[in-house]
Amino acid sequence: MANLKRDDLWSLEQYSTQRLQFRRDVMAHKKQRYVVIGEHARLCFEDEKTIRYQIQEMLRIERIFEATDIQEELDTYNPLIPSGQNLKATFMLEYDDIDERKVMLQNLKGVEKKMWIQVGDHPRIVPICDEDLERENEEKTSSVHFMRFEFPSADIASLRAGESLNMGIDSEFISPNQVTVGDPIKAALIADFSA
Repeated sequence: MANLKRDDLWSLEQYSTQRLQFRRDVMAHKKQRYVVIGEHARLCFEDEKTIRYQIQEMLRIERIFEATDIQEELDTYNPLIPSGQNLKATFMLEYDDIDERKVMLQNLKGVEKKMWIQVGDHPRIVPICDEDLERENEEKTSSVHFMRFEFPSADIASLRAGESLNMGIDSEFISPNQVTVGDPIKAALIADFSA
């Protein structure tokens, strides 16, 4: 997938007229890109459409219209678009109860390094995490991490040939701690790879 450019974005005025329908489209699109592991761990696999929405929302919220500021947003978010040999995801740990969240973020320190994806019986693919900045401190992990999973060509070919796609987290605090990804989510993720 190519990076987004300024010409790919709507102006603030144009976006105000497109926003409701575009938001509906993106929310429906995202449902095909979520993988939930256990009750509280969720990955949203990003693509051009999800990132375009994020940028448009940031421009709207911050009232950004200067070319240099728009480019800064593009430079910030473009790295989250898959490049054809990888999948990129926002990994979220979601706990509604504040006290439970505090305890679990302490218990789950380092959890982002325990995440994996596996195609069939191929070796597990572990993520490269938080390339933008460290999101963990000595006491706890963050509730949001950004992950990049680099896929060998053989794994991509096997996925296209129908091999299973499994994801998991090696943590006693996530249960169940692995899932098999079926269609339509699997098909959406396979579409992120270059032909």
